[in-house]
Amino acid sequence: MTPKEVVQKGYDCFASGDMETFVGLFHEDCTCTINGMHKLSGTYNGINEFMGALAMIPTHYDNFAVTVTNMISDGDQVFTQLDGKADGMEGKFGHFHKLKDGKIKEFWVYDDSQKMAHAMKAA
Repeated sequence: MTPKEVVQKGYDCFASGDMETFVGLFHEDCTCTINGMHKLSGTYNGINEFMGALAMIPTHYDNFAVTVTNMISDGDQVFTQLDGKADGMEGKFGHFHKLKDGKIKEFWVYDDSQKMAHAMKAA
C-alpha cells in the first residue's frame, strides 16, 4: 500500500470500529501527539498507550466522527484535512502522519482543541 492508502485505511478502520486492523497500521513503538490542553492532549509512546487515549473518546464525545476532506502525500509523509464532528462540536481538523516501512511511525493531531475542550466541558 502507498502511504496515502495506509492512512486512508486507518480512517476507514476508525470509522467502522475495526480497531484490530487499525492497530496493525501503526508501529508498535510509534509516537502519537494530540495538541491542546484538554483531557486527551499529550504525547503517547507506543500504540497501546495511544489506544488508551482513543478509548476515552466515547466517554467525552457523543457521536464523534471524522471525515477526510483532503489528503496530501509527499514520500512517506501524509497530511490529512478532516471535518470533525460530535454532539455540540464541529471543527476543521488536521492530522500529520510519518510512515516507516509501510506503517505509521509518528502521528500528530492538530485538531481544533479549543472546540474539543468546550464540547467535553473542559473549557
